[in-house]
Amino acid sequence: MSKISIIAGREFNERVRKKSFIITTILMPVFFVGLIVVMALMMNFQQEEEKQITVLDKSGMVAPKLQNSGDLIFSTSESSFEELTAEKQDDLYGILVIGENVIENPKNVQFYTYESSTINIEKSITDQIENILEEEKLKSYNIENLPQILAEIETPVSMQVSQITETGETKAVSNMVNIAIAYLFGLMIYMVVFLYGNMVMQGVIEEKSNKVLEVMVSSVKPFQLMMGKILGIAAVAVLQFVIWVVFIVGVGGALMNVFAGDMIEAAAAMQSGMPMDMTNMAMDADMASVINTITDPGYLIRIFGGFLIFFIGGYLLYSAMFAAVGSAVDNEKDTQNLQLPISIPLILALVVMVNAMQDPNGQLAFWFSMIPFTSPVVMMARLPYGVPDWQLWLSIVLLFITFVGMVWLAGKIYRVGIFMYGKKPTLKELIKWSRYKV
Repeated sequence: MSKISIIAGREFNERVRKKSFIITTILMPVFFVGLIVVMALMMNFQQEEEKQITVLDKSGMVAPKLQNSGDLIFSTSESSFEELTAEKQDDLYGILVIGENVIENPKNVQFYTYESSTINIEKSITDQIENILEEEKLKSYNIENLPQILAEIETPVSMQVSQITETGETKAVSNMVNIAIAYLFGLMIYMVVFLYGNMVMQGVIEEKSNKVLEVMVSSVKPFQLMMGKILGIAAVAVLQFVIWVVFIVGVGGALMNVFAGDMIEAAAAMQSGMPMDMTNMAMDADMASVINTITDPGYLIRIFGGFLIFFIGGYLLYSAMFAAVGSAVDNEKDTQNLQLPISIPLILALVVMVNAMQDPNGQLAFWFSMIPFTSPVVMMARLPYGVPDWQLWLSIVLLFITFVGMVWLAGKIYRVGIFMYGKKPTLKELIKWSRYKV
């Protein structure tokens, strides 16, 4: 263990003292915060180009009631479709043709565009037409004061979602926050495991090409050398992660107090059982759930703690495999084919992660959160929604048991591969190396 700690300390000190580590650690959170601010400013100041749409309404009931919506500007025309399309007008985006019997046949609507259409534009147009046709159908029933009745019965519903815990208590939850957290942290584990796993592999290749390993293995066993390198780089990753978390929590908490202090107080009052109309400010249930979720200490501890555990477990597991690949080749170009079997489970985990966010308790999400090669990503997609303790601990135990087994297997490949030069090994040969008794 002393030799492993010496090697791990050397790896840690070497990387922490690099300018690249300092710059990345400081600039990465600043970059993400700046990116969010820039995107928000762009969304606020973006001027949408007006889209002129000419309406040919053969029914005579839709066009007069179409209202300009956002960047969509409607205008009617008495010309025929052939006359309008004979010569394109530069400022015309499209032509909307309403059939004469549209109220009996709602499918008799066609939209012709000179540019690519979007789902939002199409939905905005169809929603308006649907409302107009429904209103016309209601008029056929000759109901007195119909507009007033419709206005009175319109009742927007804002539903607060709460989850019943195992102790019988209830807490407000926000699926909006859950989806964002699941996607962000699942993607972060995927990227960070690849990033630091490749760092281990590149370090092994560099030392092998410089003949450093041949000198070092005269004093330490290859397994100790590999384990020390993995743990040293893991310590770098954990330190960087902790710095980012402190920065995010500190800056995020300060911004929340400045810009959403009243909302936090109102959400806390509602969480304590005070009715919504007794809070100090008007706030819908969705916003209250968001504030309650992101200010819940238990929720934050579970998310950040889970991320740290599954990141370390996933990193250790994949770093052992990356180290084995690095020891088997002479340069980075030769790693392409050997990295594919390692990359496939991670890519598959990213695909299943999307399904897990939609159905976190489904069979697919459950089993892939138990399989150690995919659990770091998939379990992080499930964790914000609440995972039974036995499933969480089973996933963690399986992950670290598999890590120990993989280190043992990769160590056998490592101790043979670091002395092999001038040959591109296949996956079959790596399996053969793992069976050698050295």
